[in-house]
Amino acid sequence: MFLIEEELKKLPKRPGVYIMHDKEDTILYIGKAVNLHNRVRSYFRPNIGRGPQIDKMVSLIDHFEYIVTDSELEALVLENNLIKEHSPKYNTLLKDDKTYPYIKVTMGEEYPRVVFSREMKKDKSRYFGPYTSAASVKDTIELINKLYQLRTCRKKFPRDFGTDRPCLNHHIGRCMAPCQGNVSKEEYAEQLDKALDFLNGNYSPILRELEQKMTEASENLDFEEAIRYRELLQSVRSVAQKQKITDSGGEDKDIIALAKEETDAVIQVFFVRGGRLIGREHFYMTHVSDDSKAEILQSFVKQFYAGTPFIPRELMLQEEIEDARVIEQWLSQRKGSRVYVRVPKIGSKEKLVELAAQNASLVLMQDRERIKREEGRTIGAAREIAALLGLKHIHRMEAFDISNISGFENVGSMVVYEGGKAKRSDYRKFKIRSVSGPDDYACMKEVLERRFLHGMQESRERKEKNLDQEFGSFTKFPDLLLMDGGKGQVNIALEVLGEMHLAIPVCGMVKDDNHRTRGLYYNNEEIPIDHRSEGFKLITRIQDEAHRFAIEYHRSLRSKSQVRSVLDDIPGVGPARRKALMRHFKSLEEIRSAEITQLCEIPEINERCAKEIYKFFHEKIDNKGGL
Repeated sequence: MFLIEEELKKLPKRPGVYIMHDKEDTILYIGKAVNLHNRVRSYFRPNIGRGPQIDKMVSLIDHFEYIVTDSELEALVLENNLIKEHSPKYNTLLKDDKTYPYIKVTMGEEYPRVVFSREMKKDKSRYFGPYTSAASVKDTIELINKLYQLRTCRKKFPRDFGTDRPCLNHHIGRCMAPCQGNVSKEEYAEQLDKALDFLNGNYSPILRELEQKMTEASENLDFEEAIRYRELLQSVRSVAQKQKITDSGGEDKDIIALAKEETDAVIQVFFVRGGRLIGREHFYMTHVSDDSKAEILQSFVKQFYAGTPFIPRELMLQEEIEDARVIEQWLSQRKGSRVYVRVPKIGSKEKLVELAAQNASLVLMQDRERIKREEGRTIGAAREIAALLGLKHIHRMEAFDISNISGFENVGSMVVYEGGKAKRSDYRKFKIRSVSGPDDYACMKEVLERRFLHGMQESRERKEKNLDQEFGSFTKFPDLLLMDGGKGQVNIALEVLGEMHLAIPVCGMVKDDNHRTRGLYYNNEEIPIDHRSEGFKLITRIQDEAHRFAIEYHRSLRSKSQVRSVLDDIPGVGPARRKALMRHFKSLEEIRSAEITQLCEIPEINERCAKEIYKFFHEKIDNKGGL
């Protein structure tokens, strides 16, 4: 169970991306934060004028998750990638779905250009980015073109050589005019290499040159030019911020790291597609107490990629694995092209692996605490109940309830809890056969007799057939029988068990005047129970579940009975035609709205019968105003 208040306390004070889910696990919203602890908690504070859309989103939040990053810039880029991948409903309403800018070098052209781009394609071009500031990107491109005099036009070479006069950029010293044959391919390539060197992070030569020009302009009292160089310096430094969430290589790769504790390990996989981190998933590995991290990683890679339909070009692992070369060959054969298994030691790739390991540690820590809480409210709660009643052990509990309206359609329900958890596959419902009228005790007696007689019969059949394993939910008898009521219901159960010579403890779930669980009735006395305890909460859940299951069954029977009673009043409509009508039209309202020709489309309904059906509904409506 995800307890929001508890999870909010565990949020790290680090940058990252948070993902809000509803109870169906649909992603509602993805956002970034400089401080996850402060940002996520802000959603659950009293309303401070956030607006109706955000209030609506917050009301739907059932649980959240997050991915930590090393910087706000990484969080921002990751947020954009995840939003594009999942298109959450409330991001569409609340956020600008813009894309981030890249610097594109058109390496496929004879004289490459450095241009601005909002998308990364799989072509011959080289991409740098993404960046967070479009203005800085444009300033940098302008700077590169000014310093290295690269062309900006869209002319096609060699087709457009000498077809026009050189452009203005050539006249002001910003283009070498390859269109006029003024520069050789070698000279142009040399300048392009300097630009690529700059884009690859070698900023020192450019920064020195800009600082020199700024100083010269200042000494020459050309302050406007000095200010321009200063602004360009700031633009270069802004663009120079490195981030590692997106790889400009545009490759498909999986980043795999783990966290281990005692007998369990969590594997975290970051999925990078087309150079973008589009998502992550974690996987549990059990019984790993004697294995090293490398051995666990190797086992995971073999098992996971044996079944996954997509194999990326590169696996980046946290540890060196023994069978790396063999696994490379195997994956390359499966993919049909070369696959690499690598362990990055330095740089952005190594930091990505480190991030995956950090997220795996967070998942493991949260999972450990969740399991501890879950055990407290399930197994721990069952132990509390056993101690309260003086029983050595309680694993299986069965609870029974009766539902009717003034004795109409008496039904019984049986719900089963094992280890403190609902076992819905063993739920059973009973339609009372021997009791007419509102007699809950008699109804309960029939339900219990049928349940235990059936179980004893199944057990005999199992022994006769020499079956080692139990079959049928009735063969397992409970460690504790829970009755929805006090002394009267308990005595009925004890009477049935006594007649069958079964020694099963029986406990009544006593309610107060407000129909809320008050305590337990056991061995002829009412035992108080702490309303704050997990044992009390479990008893309440079981009692509510038995009641819900009985009511739903009774409601379904009542609904079917009402439909049958209406259709059975129509002349010429018997069981076969009634079933055909319901199968074709799905609801009584559709039957009532149908025309005679529509009714005749059903093979079992002839024209005469269709007219009777139409006449029945429409005359009733005309004469009485409804059904």
